[in-house]
Amino acid sequence: MPLTMTYGRPSPQSAVETVHAALDAGVTLFDTADMYGVGANERLLGRALGGHRDEVTIATKLGIVALPGVGIPVGLNARPERVRKCVEGSLRRLGTDRIDLLYLHRVDPSVPIEETIGAMAELVSEGSVRELGVCEVTAELLERANAVHRLAALQSEWSLFSRDVESGPLQAARRLGLAVVAYSPLGRGMLTGDPGSTTRLSLLDVRRFLPRWRGKNLQRNLDMVEVVRNVADAHSCTPAQVALAWLLNKGHDVVPIPGTSSPRHLRANLAALDVMLTKQDTARLDRLEAHGARARASDARSPCDAVGSQAIS
Repeated sequence: MPLTMTYGRPSPQSAVETVHAALDAGVTLFDTADMYGVGANERLLGRALGGHRDEVTIATKLGIVALPGVGIPVGLNARPERVRKCVEGSLRRLGTDRIDLLYLHRVDPSVPIEETIGAMAELVSEGSVRELGVCEVTAELLERANAVHRLAALQSEWSLFSRDVESGPLQAARRLGLAVVAYSPLGRGMLTGDPGSTTRLSLLDVRRFLPRWRGKNLQRNLDMVEVVRNVADAHSCTPAQVALAWLLNKGHDVVPIPGTSSPRHLRANLAALDVMLTKQDTARLDRLEAHGARARASDARSPCDAVGSQAIS
């Protein structure tokens, strides 16, 4: 997502350079969606991957309707008749003949999840999609979806500051043997402690409107970030690397996907693989709790809660 939208408008050149840096570093999973930039993210990713298509896994998503031209989520539509059209569009923009992992981005409350997954499963049978996943669902919905077609992954927001998935969906995913893909593992940038992601947001940055960045919540959350920074100092690393290391310690089935449009940040994120937290560190970090909801209350069941950072992993 950060390659084309959400946290300001990144340079297309920097975005492409980030994808190339990821390839050079051995990254093989690239995560996008049809609503990111209303297709712009998929087009950029397809061009940037170029002749490396067979070396990588491409994941994309469907189900959110975005406002043309600006990419603002305005609704949900996961009706079976729309599924094929969405996938055909994604294939065209990505410049590929198959999607390795297709997610239902958000459950459309007007459509039983079984119907949407059934339509997605038809594309698996035809060969244009290899595996299926779902995003931000309850344990019950996850099991219902998996009963229609074997799923490969559950994607949910999961970080030191977003722990909702731990209350049921995580356990269900593990019972079913799914990968758990954690988007916004850096708390939408807040866990980095960087002023550009906390107190000095650009005018086009959607985080300006999120509860965690407003009023007293922001200062309280920055106080929590200082705890992360203290742990980072003890390991001679950054707060972002500590946040990623904390997630990586949650299990071999956990796949954090920190999004960025900066080659430098990409390389720093990958260095989190070398950070070894102690049991004391983990216990201290486990006690952190963010102030304010991760999205606006009015967005609780809407695609607006999809604003994360999940362009590459």
